[in-house]
Parts: sequence; structure tokens; C-alpha cells
Amino acid sequence: MNIQILHLLQGAKNAVGLTVIIDVFRAFSVACYLFENGAESVLPVGRIDDAYRLKQENPGFILIGERYGRKQAGFQYGNSPDEIHQTDFTGKTIIHTTSAGTQGIVHASGADEIITGSLVNAKAIAQYILQRNPPQVSLVCMGIAGRLESEEDTFCAEYIESLLERKPYPVESAVEKLKETSGKRFFDPANRDWAPENDFYLCTDLNRFHFVMIAERTPEGLVRLRKTEDFTK
Repeated sequence: MNIQILHLLQGAKNAVGLTVIIDVFRAFSVACYLFENGAESVLPVGRIDDAYRLKQENPGFILIGERYGRKQAGFQYGNSPDEIHQTDFTGKTIIHTTSAGTQGIVHASGADEIITGSLVNAKAIAQYILQRNPPQVSLVCMGIAGRLESEEDTFCAEYIESLLERKPYPVESAVEKLKETSGKRFFDPANRDWAPENDFYLCTDLNRFHFVMIAERTPEGLVRLRKTEDFTK
């Protein structure tokens, strides 16, 4: 198994094989909480105009996401696990558009298979990949808006790689370091309305979930995330 770690939108475009699109803060952490709370499916959308159009065509769908970290006009929820982790989404379809994670899915056109990546289900991701045993794995760190590298996505990729290679990795200390680097914004009171402190802890709750989310193309040309069975219980 050949494993490569790639970065940002260009990394997504260059990804081949079984591809993990990683967005720890916060897109694919949010998606895990959505499924935990009963969501039937999540539709990752790249262009915000397409997200608005889907919502207009399907009023019953829930519109969630952000641009520049902030919830946009007409969105029912922002891209914040703290905002949604106690909400019942049973049977709901979610339209999810963000600045980084969902963009990576859209741009990974060369991948054989796409799954999402975050710290809250990293061990399940590794178990899934080991079960599939593909010749090529691409771990894509989407960073900030797909344009600037970020510590949390890079170390999530390194952590998944270590699990695949059965090597130790100081994941707990890496999480602590995030409080002073890319996670620092969650502890600034000025950001409380769009980046609450609890988002940090919900996004770094290591291996809380035991499922994987697979991105699949629908007959209508959309991308839909499908939740797998548990892998690590």
C-alpha cells in the first residue's frame, strides 16, 4: 500500500486511489455529528449558489455550512458541531457547503473512491482502508479554505498514516498543541458567535465515532455521503 499526503485544493485535484479528504475544523467533524443525530444523508456541495438552488428546489432539506467560517444568509445552521450536536436530524437530508472540506470532494476527480477524514473517526477510517487494502491511498489535508495549510489536518493525516503502518503517533500531545496554533481561534471570546470553544473539543474528541462516510455520485449528478457500519467497536 502506497500512502501519500497531499495538501489543499491542488492536492485534491492530484489525489488518486482511495482518497481521504480531511477537514478536522470543521466540515467532516460536523458531518459525523449529523449522522450520529439521525441524518439520512448529507449532500456536500462546492458552490454556494448550488446549495441555495438545491434548498429552493427541496424546501425540506436542511441547509448547513459557512463561508469564511461564518454562517451565511438563509442557512439554518453554521458549520459548527456545537450548534448541531444536540439537534435531532432523524430522516433529514442535509445540504452542506464549506470553504474547504466539501471543495475537496468536488475537486478530487481522479480518485477511485472518496471518504471523508477527521479526528473523531480516524481509527475507523484506518480500519476501513486496511479492510479495502488498496494499492494507493491519498490523504488530502484541506487546510484553511483549501488555500493555506493547517496543523490539525496535517496531523490527522499523519495519525491515519501511522495507524495504517501500525506505528506510534503522539496524537494526544498533538491535540494539545492545536490550542496554541490553528485551534487558537476557538478560545478567543471575540469569535464566540461563529467559532465557539466547544467546537474545538467536539472536533478533537478522538475516535468518538466508529463509522466512515463514503462520497458517492447520485443518479441526479449530486454527491451524497453514505455512512458505513461500525468498524472499531
